[in-house]
Amino acid sequence: QVQLMESGGDSVQAGGSLTLSCQISGDTRGSYCFAWFRQAPGKEYEGVASFYSGGRRSDVSDSVKGRFTISHNSAKNMLYLQMNGLKPEDTAMYYCAATKRQALPNDYCHASAESSRFVYWGQGTQVTVST
Repeated sequence: QVQLMESGGDSVQAGGSLTLSCQISGDTRGSYCFAWFRQAPGKEYEGVASFYSGGRRSDVSDSVKGRFTISHNSAKNMLYLQMNGLKPEDTAMYYCAATKRQALPNDYCHASAESSRFVYWGQGTQVTVST
C-alpha cells in the first residue's frame, strides 16, 4: 500500500508561481511511476507530469512544457510540481498518483499515461488562477 498526501494548492494571479508537494509513504519498494494529474470541473483527468523512480526519468505534458517541472526527493520521499507562468486554464484540482510500472502499457511511465492505470491517489489540492 502507498499513501499520498498533496499540499501547496492556493489561489494566485495569472503569471504567478506555486509549488505543489506530495508526501509519499508506505511500501514503495520496486519501480513506481509517480504522476501529477489535474481535473477541472466537468472535465476528465489530465496527466500533467510523471516521474519514474526506477530510472529517475521525468516527463511533462505539452500543455505545461516550459512552465511546470516535476521533481522527486528520495531522501524525504517527496514529489514536487513547480508551476511557473500560471494561466487561468491551469485552474483545477491537482492530484498526486502512483502505480507500479508493470501496470502501464509496455511499462512506460509518461505524463500522458491513462489515469485509470494509477492505483494510488491523494485527496487533491486546489489550484485557482485568476486574471
